[in-house]
Amino acid sequence: MPIDLSAFGTLQQKLRWPLTFTWAGLLAERLVRAFWPLWTLIAATAAALMLGLQDLISIEIVWSLMVLISLFFVIFAVKGLRGFRWPLRVEALARLDATLPGHPLTALTDRQVIGDTDDASRLMWLAHQARMAERVADARPVEPDLKLARQDPFGLRYVALLGLVVALLFGSVWRAGSVTGMTPGGGALASGPVWEGWIEPPAYTGLPSLYLNDLRHEIRAPEGSRITIRFYGEVGALTLAETVSGRTEDVGAASDTTQSFDITRDGEVRIDGPGGQGWMVRVTPDLPPTVELVEEGTRTTFDGQMSQPFRARDDYGIVDGIATFELDLDRVDRRYGLAAEPDSQEPIVLQLPLPITGARDEFTETVVENLSEHPWAHLPVTLTLEVSDASEQIGQSIPEEMMLPARRFFDPVAAAVIEQRRDLLWAKSNAPDVARMLRAISHDPEENLFRDHGAYLKLRVILRRIEQLAADGALTDEKQTEIAQAMWDLAILLEEGDIGDALERMRKAQERLSEAVKRGASEEEIAELMQELRDATQDYLRQKTQQAQRDRDRDGTDERDLSGENREMTMLTQQDIQDMMDRIQELMEQGRMAEAQQALDEFQQMMENLRMAESQPGQGGDSPGQQAMEGLAETLRDQQGLSDQAFRDLQEQFNPGANQGQGQGQGTQGRGDDLGQGDDPDGQGQQGEQQGQGDEAGSLADRQEALRRQLEAQRESMPGPGTPEGDAMRDSLDRAEGAMEGAEQALRENDLAEAIDQQSEAMEALREGMRSLGDAMAQNSQPQNGQGDSLGQFGEQQSDPLGRMPGRGSQVGTQDDLLQGEDVYRRAGELLDEIRRRSGDTARPEEERDYLRRLLERF
Repeated sequence: MPIDLSAFGTLQQKLRWPLTFTWAGLLAERLVRAFWPLWTLIAATAAALMLGLQDLISIEIVWSLMVLISLFFVIFAVKGLRGFRWPLRVEALARLDATLPGHPLTALTDRQVIGDTDDASRLMWLAHQARMAERVADARPVEPDLKLARQDPFGLRYVALLGLVVALLFGSVWRAGSVTGMTPGGGALASGPVWEGWIEPPAYTGLPSLYLNDLRHEIRAPEGSRITIRFYGEVGALTLAETVSGRTEDVGAASDTTQSFDITRDGEVRIDGPGGQGWMVRVTPDLPPTVELVEEGTRTTFDGQMSQPFRARDDYGIVDGIATFELDLDRVDRRYGLAAEPDSQEPIVLQLPLPITGARDEFTETVVENLSEHPWAHLPVTLTLEVSDASEQIGQSIPEEMMLPARRFFDPVAAAVIEQRRDLLWAKSNAPDVARMLRAISHDPEENLFRDHGAYLKLRVILRRIEQLAADGALTDEKQTEIAQAMWDLAILLEEGDIGDALERMRKAQERLSEAVKRGASEEEIAELMQELRDATQDYLRQKTQQAQRDRDRDGTDERDLSGENREMTMLTQQDIQDMMDRIQELMEQGRMAEAQQALDEFQQMMENLRMAESQPGQGGDSPGQQAMEGLAETLRDQQGLSDQAFRDLQEQFNPGANQGQGQGQGTQGRGDDLGQGDDPDGQGQQGEQQGQGDEAGSLADRQEALRRQLEAQRESMPGPGTPEGDAMRDSLDRAEGAMEGAEQALRENDLAEAIDQQSEAMEALREGMRSLGDAMAQNSQPQNGQGDSLGQFGEQQSDPLGRMPGRGSQVGTQDDLLQGEDVYRRAGELLDEIRRRSGDTARPEEERDYLRRLLERF
């Protein structure tokens, strides 16, 4: 039954817009379902014409397709018209009513048939009508159903729509007009002949195509661009003349309907005939690429890994590059094993790294490679970089003369094995000489040249193998390579012992952290890599310590007998490592990545210095300067121990009984900690306040007097008199001696607060003296004019593994001066904070942490 709402004027006004939109949706739904084949055909035809597909096939096929398309157009149009039915308002109203609960529009048109005379029944009917009216007031437009999946299961409409979008983006509406000139037999157009053309730059330039019909007068195009011109209409009505291609063969007729050629030089392109046009073409040359070495950032790690930055440029982009190392035979020192005529060796060719993302027209990258195992390691070579672009043009850098970067071996036996390996790879004729040298090296295995018997046995096996092959004349390239690899493995074993895994782990941890900093990794990733580097470094130092202990056990030496390079190892404490790691992490957290990268480089240099200091025997012996530095460090530790003891006595005065019961040995903790527990010859700590503060102060005064006399003797024997640094050192020691004397007097008078102040001044003066001594040692560490040190006393002094001179930041223990200033209570608080920190450091020995915890319990 049709719905009639004419009687409900107000309600009809509310339904106006929902009903209108529902009717429009119904119209769109019927149009789409009736005519989707027609507009799909129109979109596909337009896309093909705009893309110029008609120009790729013959005229006969084009017209056949046009007839077929016209036929389908009529069929789809007739079918659509027959299936389309104009929607009525009543149909829209019925669709709207069907979406409402209870069909309220239908209910509003109903009339009461039964009970219309009963008042109660009429009231109920009116209430029902009012409820239905409320539902109608909430009516919303009904969305049309435009889905055509059942009618178009293959999605042909989407294919046609996609083709039309592509044609609009990359095609031209003008191309569609070319079909009008394709009459059977090639007759002329009613409007005369027409033409169109394009300039397509080389793909590697990334430049867009140019449509000649839209250009006037002068054109600039990259070298190698291709021009394509097509003529439509009467053949011969239009002709082409050009001077940009330089063609002399296979030119063809000037009136050919399709012509293509490449731009190689400046010139003119002209179309003669009705509607013709001319252009002056200017060629943008494709310049050859350039490449150069960058000095900043060049380095070689302690394991021989080379990093060589370079900078490359090209107007459109680099596509390939190589680095070539060639032996510079004229600069080779042709002595010993290098005197023989070298075997033929191919140049070293490395692939240059290119940016994975981003532009390649200008960039800076780094060649990273380890060439330590190559026969040319540490020999003169020339490095040449070569890059090429997409047009196969080549650019080269200026040849750079250098020594081929490679790993250096500091163990004397390892270095000798590597040298003989180089001689063997230099020329097979060196095999007998190599065998004799190896036999001489391994003549007496008891000379402490080998860490273990296994390395000696490996050397003897290599020796016999070389002698056998040399005697039989059977040293082929394969055997030569095999022996060279065995000699390399032996040298690594001799150089690193059993710590190779820890060293490699530390190196790779450094590389990963450095790479993360460069690419701006997240804070979480950097924190994980930082912890990995901490663990690897601690593991490396632990194995170094174990190896040193094994060497001492083998040689029967005591740790106190260590000198030179072995004592250098003790200078690199875990506190130094912790401070450096904390500094790097702090810089990263603050976003100062450039400074963090520099700190990482310094850490790498520190580890290399450590290896050099430990691997070069006889290079760090006890020179007079070093002996003086060690003596002052010992005096400083003893003075700090006395100051700690005086502070405990002062604590006892303010809190009697606090130190009672602590037992024996509290005052004789080791001196290796820079907290500086004082010496207690009797092994007694605080014995309680009943023993008497006066006796204790007297004992401390006697020890202070002995320490002052020890410093006086040291001052008299200090090296470097007459130099500015030496004079500054003696002035500082004089002040230290005077402060010690004042502390001694205060202790005898039982004035512990004054004694602590004087002791603090003495320690500060001692530190200044050590710094002055370190300055003198650093000043004279470099030979002058080839004559060695100007102060002979400091000639053999070496820097510590951190790259510092003793006394320049290498104070005993922590670098923080915990007892400076005038306020004893402030100094006491700082000391307690330091004790708490160290008691929680799990890397420290358990005995030391237990002692620190007992100190905290006392105070």
